[in-house]
Amino acid sequence: MVEMTREEFEAAVSDALDLIPEDLAREMNNVVVVVEDAAPADQPGLLGLYEGTPLTERGDSWAMGSLPDHITIFREPTLQFCSGADQVRDEVAVTVVHEIAHHFGIDDERLHELGWS
Repeated sequence: MVEMTREEFEAAVSDALDLIPEDLAREMNNVVVVVEDAAPADQPGLLGLYEGTPLTERGDSWAMGSLPDHITIFREPTLQFCSGADQVRDEVAVTVVHEIAHHFGIDDERLHELGWS
């Protein structure tokens, strides 16, 4: 397991978000990105999770009372999956892009085809 403080891991997530092209970042609507230490008990190896309504599925009345979409990046599974700090940063970037893609309505099958799984 790679040793990395929560602050260092959060910085890697922030750096990954900075890689998102500005025009795409502007299109991200009502979404928050957070770091949690542990993945859900039923999915202990999960590196990231998107919870929300993809932009492609939002209707005109969607915004009324809607909570923000939620992207969670899981620290401990990522550190266990990787063999060094550079790999952690790379994997965090892939995970952030993967979960943001879900926000834009891209499913896992298509992400796999594109090499982002």
